[in-house]
Amino acid sequence: MNGKLLALIPLLPSFYIIVRLIFLVNPFDVIIKFISNFTNQHFLTHDDGSSETIGKYSPVAPPVGSRLLLYVLIAILGYWGTDHLIPKIKIYTLRKGICGKDMGKRGTSIENKEIPEALGIVPGAVFLVCLIFCLVGYATSNPDKLLDCNSALLSVCFMLFLGFTDDVLDWPWRYKLFLPTIASLPLLCCYSGSTSIIVPIQLRSFLMHNESLTVLGRIMCYVVVVDENAAGAVVNLGLWYLLYMGMLAVFCTNAINIYAGINGLEAGQSYVIGCAVLLHNLVEIQSESLAKENHLFSAMVMLSFVGVTLALLKHNWYPASVFVGDTYCYFAGMTFAVVGILGHFSKTLLLFFIPQILNFLWSTPQLFKFMPCPRHRLPKYNADTALMEASTFTCKSHEYNWLKFGVRKDGTEVANM
Repeated sequence: MNGKLLALIPLLPSFYIIVRLIFLVNPFDVIIKFISNFTNQHFLTHDDGSSETIGKYSPVAPPVGSRLLLYVLIAILGYWGTDHLIPKIKIYTLRKGICGKDMGKRGTSIENKEIPEALGIVPGAVFLVCLIFCLVGYATSNPDKLLDCNSALLSVCFMLFLGFTDDVLDWPWRYKLFLPTIASLPLLCCYSGSTSIIVPIQLRSFLMHNESLTVLGRIMCYVVVVDENAAGAVVNLGLWYLLYMGMLAVFCTNAINIYAGINGLEAGQSYVIGCAVLLHNLVEIQSESLAKENHLFSAMVMLSFVGVTLALLKHNWYPASVFVGDTYCYFAGMTFAVVGILGHFSKTLLLFFIPQILNFLWSTPQLFKFMPCPRHRLPKYNADTALMEASTFTCKSHEYNWLKFGVRKDGTEVANM
């Protein structure tokens, strides 16, 4: 029970802002306005009752509070659906042999227990259903965003399919790096935001000095556009910015997948990141940001995502009764890429991935084979101390001394990075 209450802590700031936005006025007025707007949009007729006017309406967006209320209700249904479907679906994965043993429980009484894998397909499928229901109302009120909605669904669905096939077929790493790039193309094709970045004040003198371009500034103009009217404060990256967003999709999907292997870690980190992104969106909405509609779109996606992830975390928490598999890792990563790109805060999104970035940088020597890299770098369970210990790789006694923390320098076992 205490663990369940602690799991709600990352959601509390967002919950507080949502309540304020929903109940900024009388809650009954919010609900009545929502029903009234929906009725007027879908059943609007003129007094003469002419057949030409029946069904015609001009899209009027309901109040932000009423829309958030609807998204919260759908997220709650998503949590309920995921929580009830996981125990049922795991029976089918066990029956088909899509299961494995928990390497983190070796030395315990349940080390040989078969645990169903690839259960990330359940929250992924429920999320898509929730998102479709959300998008019906969202696209009705914002018809110009219909392309964004469809591209989001296409990209998430593609990665959900890739993740499930990876759990079943065990794809090589080269496909895992290439296919997310393809999945991000629908997002990049409909991206209509800025491709410019703001140069930090400390670096602007390297681009412009005395109202003229420096040598570095002129060299950069061959590949990007340095805004001379802004005194070097703005650089338009153009296609390079689209390339960055494509790489962001690859990073998000694989960052969740690399930082994994312990009960609750994949779903847990995704839940915390999702709550952080949701809080960022709600703060921007509350402050009446110019990008308010973009953040509302992101909040809509994140609410359903947080709902299904919280339900999955309930079953994946130690001792896990299900494994999320690559299915969930790819689905979660692409969902973050979707809201970052279509919500027009792809640079800010990286701030929420700082632990994953540090983990990636630290793991780079092993990931790129500069050092021995076992297939699984999972921590090992020590039955004597009841603690998890770092896994190791074998080396010669004189190698990698800089990595031998707290052990003999002439040892032949080195902790994985």
